[in-house]
Amino acid sequence: MHHEIQIEELRAELRNAADAGERRQISAELEILRAELAVIAADQDKTIESAPPL
Repeated sequence: MHHEIQIEELRAELRNAADAGERRQISAELEILRAELAVIAADQDKTIESAPPL
């Protein structure tokens, strides 16, 4: 749930971003959070292994 809240906050920041540099930074942060959320979801669904192979 924490990631979803952060994503919504970053989306709001992105809408209000003043310049291109700020938009790029926020967009990068959004992509990282979305990727982390996808990994968490896949781990919960057991579609990926969270531990590295031995």
